[in-house]
Amino acid sequence: MSGSDVFQSAFVAAVGLRFTEVTSTRVRGEIQLGPGHHTPWGVVHGGVYATAVESAASVGASAAVADRDQVAVGVANSTDFLRPITSGTVEVVAEPVQQGRNHQLWQVTVTSISSDKLIARGQVRLANVPATGLPSTLGQQL
Repeated sequence: MSGSDVFQSAFVAAVGLRFTEVTSTRVRGEIQLGPGHHTPWGVVHGGVYATAVESAASVGASAAVADRDQVAVGVANSTDFLRPITSGTVEVVAEPVQQGRNHQLWQVTVTSISSDKLIARGQVRLANVPATGLPSTLGQQL
């Protein structure tokens, strides 16, 4: 699916991450960064990048197991902050390293659109779990 808000949550929306492509093997999104994302020192907070990394990986991994009535939940997130920025649009791209029956590993890059420089990168290990009984972001049981 392309440009889908199906995987959007209030938390992800608050960070400003907007998905532009969602498939079982790639997720793309963008965040328009500005003062609302800053630390007290005036640069974008690393938590924004950690959120983007985990969210993009979780969305792609969940898309990969949706046909099995499963979702993927993060069990480990390692995000590296490579260079500080104060504003601009970043592109978030997530792709799988490994997709197994029980676990998945996804890598994610966060790149400045204006400079084409890597701002952050991360990887997320996820567990595939049954979706039955979990509340969805739309307030209904899956």
